Amino acid sequence: MLCTSQSNPISKQAVQKAEFDNITGLWRVQTQDREYNTRWLIVATGENAESVIPEIVGMEKFNGPVIHTSMYKSGSEFKNQSVLVVGCGNSGMEVSLDLCRYNAIPHMVVRNTVHVLPREMLGMSTFGIAMALLKWFPLKLVDKFLLLVANFTLGKTDQLGLRRPKTGPIELKNVTGKTPVLDVGALSQIRSGKIKVMEGVKEITRNGVKFMDGQEREFDSIILATGDVIFSPKMVCLKLRFQMAGRGRMDYTQLDSLGEGSWERLLTLLELHNT
Repeated sequence: MLCTSQSNPISKQAVQKAEFDNITGLWRVQTQDREYNTRWLIVATGENAESVIPEIVGMEKFNGPVIHTSMYKSGSEFKNQSVLVVGCGNSGMEVSLDLCRYNAIPHMVVRNTVHVLPREMLGMSTFGIAMALLKWFPLKLVDKFLLLVANFTLGKTDQLGLRRPKTGPIELKNVTGKTPVLDVGALSQIRSGKIKVMEGVKEITRNGVKFMDGQEREFDSIILATGDVIFSPKMVCLKLRFQMAGRGRMDYTQLDSLGEGSWERLLTLLELHNT
């Protein structure tokens, strides 16, 4: 799908080629039907690729539906159901919150540590503040500030079953690619007991799930909030080059000389910039 500044989104258009014309100062975007000429070109295809489907013992035996969050439409499809949400990232949190709106009973599996940050800090976007601070302060200092505000506004999440990693949220993103969760209301539902936090899944049965802590529960549906395969930092940087070429905002010819640490930092800054 294409979207131009003078019209509504144009569907059923596949971009075949995009080149910057140094003579005219315009992008030439070729689809299967026509060519578009524009001063600005934004590539909003994201950094995610294919959905991650985990291998869980017994999943093929489950009687109910098993879907990935990429196929999730609305909690209305799961009204009044007991639903297992596997994963506690942004997708898992938001799906669990949406399920609550339709009187479903979400059980969210939290297997690893996770950073939960408020969506806004001091009336501004959390990622916007982080991006601004990174221009002036060391990464570790920015992480300490984010966690200080998060603990003040959200409280300690460990007592809810959401243990924080020892590494700060932005540094963790650099090292592992794991994005911190922005709370949009799920924490309050966890505190109220409407979203139940569960430990890792040991095995899926015909009617439910056996958990690592020995519990066994029945479920009507399972939603896999297990994320997507993320493009490598170099792939994302190539996308950045594609976006910035000819705009005079950076010397993108120097990107190929960046070291591994710089690639990781660039990936984080690009994600924050696009949020």
